[in-house]
Amino acid sequence: MVRLTAGFLLVNALLLAPGWIAEGGVGPRWLALEALLLTGLFALVPSGGWSRLLRGTATGLLGVFLVLALADVAARLSLNRPLNLYLDAHLITAVYNLAVGTLGPIRAVLASAGLAIGLLLVGWGLYRLWAPLDRPYRSTTVRTGAVALGVVVTAGLFLERVPGAESRVGWPASDLTREQIGYWNDMQGERERFGQALSSGHQSYRDIPNLLGKLDGRDVVLAFIESYGVSALNDDRYAPVIVPRLEEMEDRVRAAGLHMVSGVLVAPSQGGQSWFGHGTLLSGLWLNNQLRYDLFLASGRETLIDDFRHAGYRTAALFPAITMAWPEGERLGFDRIFAYDDIDYRGPPLNWVTMPDQFTWHYLEDRVRTRTDDRPVFATVGLISSHAPWTPILPVLDDWDGIEDGSVFRQWEDAGESPAELWQDTDRVREHYALAVDYALHAMTGYAERYVDERTLLIALGDHQPAPLITGDDAGLEVPVHVIAGERELLAPFLRWGFTEGALPEERPDALGMDYFRDWFVPAFSGAPVEAGSG
Repeated sequence: MVRLTAGFLLVNALLLAPGWIAEGGVGPRWLALEALLLTGLFALVPSGGWSRLLRGTATGLLGVFLVLALADVAARLSLNRPLNLYLDAHLITAVYNLAVGTLGPIRAVLASAGLAIGLLLVGWGLYRLWAPLDRPYRSTTVRTGAVALGVVVTAGLFLERVPGAESRVGWPASDLTREQIGYWNDMQGERERFGQALSSGHQSYRDIPNLLGKLDGRDVVLAFIESYGVSALNDDRYAPVIVPRLEEMEDRVRAAGLHMVSGVLVAPSQGGQSWFGHGTLLSGLWLNNQLRYDLFLASGRETLIDDFRHAGYRTAALFPAITMAWPEGERLGFDRIFAYDDIDYRGPPLNWVTMPDQFTWHYLEDRVRTRTDDRPVFATVGLISSHAPWTPILPVLDDWDGIEDGSVFRQWEDAGESPAELWQDTDRVREHYALAVDYALHAMTGYAERYVDERTLLIALGDHQPAPLITGDDAGLEVPVHVIAGERELLAPFLRWGFTEGALPEERPDALGMDYFRDWFVPAFSGAPVEAGSG
């Protein structure tokens, strides 16, 4: 009877633990009704082969639940949405790669092995706790206990209907199963819904008169700043760091003879999956899940990259975080792709970050924007220094010419706290997030004042808000957008679209999604060219 009670307490704790992790403490649920049912079942099932089979099956299912429930908690804490098995199975590789980049390969393997061994030990312990039930009942106490458990099970089934008690009891395993079945069914209709979106809007702008002619052959740089959301500007924990940096950016840009406007767009994701934001802005389609992203790639629909190519531009992608094969980049049709293996970087990796943003900006100017023919350049850049784990924080070097192959950054190879040390303190994690975004904006400012001129249009925006750990649970999905140019007239369409002068965008409750950008930008910049000096 003691082991039976211990088995119930262990199962109850395992079923409720993921919810407690998500809530940040024990509660509000205290009783998992599946634990009562399982314990009552094993109290009443006779000993023998059936008992062993049921024990093994129940232990295995409980292990599956734990893995899925913990994955659901991780999705909610990092992406601000629940787990969707239909869409998220592919993220296992991404999570492992993040762990390798953050902890190193040996620690990542040890952590994975430790988790697997922990689950096996818990399962083995639970299986052993139920083992005495294999022996015939010889004790009146055991039989009485079985009847008592049956009564408790019956009472528990009605307990959730008692006013005030319904929040204390629940069916965590059943709820998770029902949610995943619902998501699976919903995704069956997603193909048809997204098919309608694919057939709407402008699939191609190649026949528009004087396509992108108002750019008059100027280079266009579209840069995505990792985890840069409006929370960095309006959250009291981060604004004291970020707002002064933006004010300084505005002053330095003006001193360099440049012009700047800022606005806000809504991203399709939070906390991760940056490719949703990239694809949404480039395609004009709302890509807020992996199925939509995959269907978009398979559709052959043209994007902003195709628009620039049809307008006579050479297109390039600079993504130092891409460390494996990237067939998506080839499908998007870039003329050149500069991923990690294509970039001549001799500096150290900085935990997950393969190279600092300042080097990426330097490489953009030194190698990507170097014209090999008369065609202007459209470059899409993925900046990653503000990606978690946000350590170490580097200074921005004054000597950009001395950056060369990045060897100069070796002096910070072992700088700062390790991620494992930093992430023990949530408040310090938030401090480092602000410092990492500050570094990203500082590096961008240095690039703009040195290399943006009357032949350049720079558009820099956040790819998504950071995780709820940083923003809180109620933050929106808006991200800042900054546009810098040497010709003021190039910014006029952005002002007409609702952007404001300077580096600080106005909060807009009616902000549009990133999917509006392509269908606005291409017509706005097509037609008679803007003459140099018109501003």
